[in-house]
Amino acid sequence: MPFLIDAHLDLAYNALTFGRNYLRPAAETRWLEQDTPIPQRTGHTLLGWPDFQRGQVALVFGTLFAAPQRYAAGTWDTQTFKDTAQAYRIYQNQLAYYRRLCDDHPDQFRLVLTRQDLREVLEPWEKTPACLPPEKPFREANVDEPDEPPMDIEEDPRPVVTHPVGIVLLMEGLEGIRAPEEMEEWWELGVRVAGPVWAGTRLCGGTYEPGGFTREGLAVLEVMADLGFALDLSHMTEESALQALDRYEGVILATHANARALLRGVEGERHFTDVTIRRLIERDGVQGVVPFNKFLRPTWSPGDDPQTVTLHTLAAHIDHICQLAGDALHAGLGTDFDGGFGWPAVPSPISTIADLQLLVPVLAEYGYNPESIAQIMGKNWQRLLERILPESA
Repeated sequence: MPFLIDAHLDLAYNALTFGRNYLRPAAETRWLEQDTPIPQRTGHTLLGWPDFQRGQVALVFGTLFAAPQRYAAGTWDTQTFKDTAQAYRIYQNQLAYYRRLCDDHPDQFRLVLTRQDLREVLEPWEKTPACLPPEKPFREANVDEPDEPPMDIEEDPRPVVTHPVGIVLLMEGLEGIRAPEEMEEWWELGVRVAGPVWAGTRLCGGTYEPGGFTREGLAVLEVMADLGFALDLSHMTEESALQALDRYEGVILATHANARALLRGVEGERHFTDVTIRRLIERDGVQGVVPFNKFLRPTWSPGDDPQTVTLHTLAAHIDHICQLAGDALHAGLGTDFDGGFGWPAVPSPISTIADLQLLVPVLAEYGYNPESIAQIMGKNWQRLLERILPESA
């Protein structure tokens, strides 16, 4: 199995909002949350460190994300802000979460700030795939019936092999900066990728609020380019995205956006037109596709037959990008898993992130060879990170 890089996971948001512990397997978290309102608010989790290992997920982009209070989903939504100062504090708290996670559990997670870090994280995955015993169905220990026979799970004769998962820090929305020059502070703190917008900000138009870049937004782009940030076009309006593609002198990517040409009846500008995709390809960027059913088939609803949206539906978006490019060097994955949705609102038969490896034979059906599949699953993001990251701290 090729190693996988996922360019968009809201780990800090979920850990601080719902108390999710991503050291646990997804199955255990689901069991612990089954009698709580969490699954109704954000879906059943798809993530956990053991699932990363089984899915060969070598590296993820971990977000710093806060939403304006006017878009809060409820009183439980603690990662929302009313002003710039509050957004700044939320980002700092989320950054502290990633640092604690990596400092306290270095065998499970590691921050990737430099090319040297990237090599040290990816080389073990390239040499030896991770291998865990078959996952046992999680259930509470039955203290009343201690003699209950164990579940019959076939043992895996291969030795257990695990590797740390790398985390690249991505700031989704720049609501916490008070002036363009403050981007230098976030670079020093380890953020390497930044997108100016989610809903729509004083910097540029976004998913819920129209417009292009403001004068302040253009100043932020100039500072970001000087510092070496990669610019994330995700959530920008087409007007904003095309402005950025014209003016930004650094590396440009889109961590999580699908192809609007395949989304019949979709409203809004959340996903990219072919014009934007072609321009991104011209800039040697990569676009991560999102395995969320609503982003793959806008008419989908939770009661639909699971076969309504499958991995073939997801592969069609990947293939669309590749056909526009004429190669497989500009498509990747940015799942946004646990980003306001979870199982079962994902393509069948995905149950956890480990099941993304089932995409490999589907891409082979589309005619992609093993080298191209490896590019899509992770190598394309690796190539971009090698351009973004400084050699050393």
